[in-house]
Amino acid sequence: MVVDIAGFQVADWVALVPSLILGVTAMLLFIVDSIEPRPGTSSNTVLAGLSTLGALGAFLVAGYFLVLGVGQPRGTGAVDLFNGQLVVDGMSLFFVVIVGSVTALVTLASYDYLEGQEYQAEYYGLVIMAATGMSLMASANSLATIFVSLELSSLPSYALVAFLKKNRGSVEGGLKYLLVGALSSSVLVYGISLVYAASGSLQLNAVADALAGGSSVPVGILGVGIIMVLLGFAFKTASVPFHFWAPEAYEGAPAPVSAFLSSASKAAGFVVAFRVFLTAFPEVGGLAGGDPMVDWVTAVTVLAVVTMTVGNFAAATQEKVKRMLAYSSVGHAGYALIGLAALNAPDQGFVLGASMMHLLVYGFMNTGAFLFIALTEHWGIGRTFQDFNGLSTQAPLACAAMTVFLFSLAGLPIGGGFISKLYLLAATAQAGSWLLGAALIVNSALSLFYYSRVVKAMWIEDPSADLEVDSYPSSLYAAVVIAAFVTFALLPAFGLLSPSAFDAASVLFG
Repeated sequence: MVVDIAGFQVADWVALVPSLILGVTAMLLFIVDSIEPRPGTSSNTVLAGLSTLGALGAFLVAGYFLVLGVGQPRGTGAVDLFNGQLVVDGMSLFFVVIVGSVTALVTLASYDYLEGQEYQAEYYGLVIMAATGMSLMASANSLATIFVSLELSSLPSYALVAFLKKNRGSVEGGLKYLLVGALSSSVLVYGISLVYAASGSLQLNAVADALAGGSSVPVGILGVGIIMVLLGFAFKTASVPFHFWAPEAYEGAPAPVSAFLSSASKAAGFVVAFRVFLTAFPEVGGLAGGDPMVDWVTAVTVLAVVTMTVGNFAAATQEKVKRMLAYSSVGHAGYALIGLAALNAPDQGFVLGASMMHLLVYGFMNTGAFLFIALTEHWGIGRTFQDFNGLSTQAPLACAAMTVFLFSLAGLPIGGGFISKLYLLAATAQAGSWLLGAALIVNSALSLFYYSRVVKAMWIEDPSADLEVDSYPSSLYAAVVIAAFVTFALLPAFGLLSPSAFDAASVLFG
């Protein structure tokens, strides 16, 4: 098949170039490691530079394709590949932009974080391979390719969490992540088998066509299958009840890995959930106007409320900053679930687009917050709130960036998180779901309490006598400052970027 991109007739596989860039980068990292296998300053520079350039390349190409209209009605239209097993459209490109940008920040920050560490090439290779799997998840259009791409993303992630092999917390977190991941993968694949038994197909559009028959569909088997698929995605997005791995994994893992998993991996999990439920199960859930055969919208509503509430209340009780951020990320998964829970609104494209924009902003502010933790770990600062006392006297720029991240995460008008939460609140009002709206408001107010504890410690409390910052790692600092700048810039630029998300979301309801 041939498609027209910027006036040039090219093969349809060109639409997958962002994912291909990540895959080629992973292979180049193995080649570089075979040439200079021992860790050192020169090899670390080459590995970090190559990884960052590959992630930036995927980010820029995906963004360029979005601007050109690739995969969108105003351009080429959705590009189907491999008999519809993969599809490149506005939504897939939008999420590749998120994955590519987060991966670039993480690999840039890892240059200083990995100084003196062994297995540097393996680290960068695992990050890029996981990012490749996440980019393919954004384009997966079959339950089979979804599972394969999800495992391509998950397997490197298990190793990344346990990367610090001499650190008990890292190994323990990786083991717990692996065990919960194996359980959730089993639940997901069994759910997929039940959906296949009910529909006779794995390709999402074919599943929707088969289920449109109504009377001949085994509703019991289908209902159990859909719920199990939903629970499988709950693991990837760190939603309740498969959230238990997140605090242990994020706390034990290297901080850049925590940033990567809590942002890019979460975005990849949500794009798969959006595509599966809105392509394969819209009529089943009653989104086409009829009575729901399997009311998964109500199930997602309950999941959203429980997830944001459990995550925020657990975060409010923590005494370690990194663990608090881990539970906070669970709460934000609940916010993003509003994109599926409020779909009975008149403007469904707005609801889903609001959730997509929140994930975009979240990618920068949450990544930046965890990279700030990486900076404090580099300085040897402790993990509790008290250990951050007076840090602004030593590192005012980094603390100002962290303040932007935390207040934006809370929804204050200092970053893009303010408008994205405002859009989510408007989505719940459109849907008439006052339970979702009230939960969003209450949990956002609660989050301001525990985020403010960090800000208070950095700027107001007196520093301890032994607090001393003796180095300012350039790449880590640059990653934190870039993330803070983008988080702040998304506040005025939100209106410029949101139409892309709304357009991409609306196509799924056409």
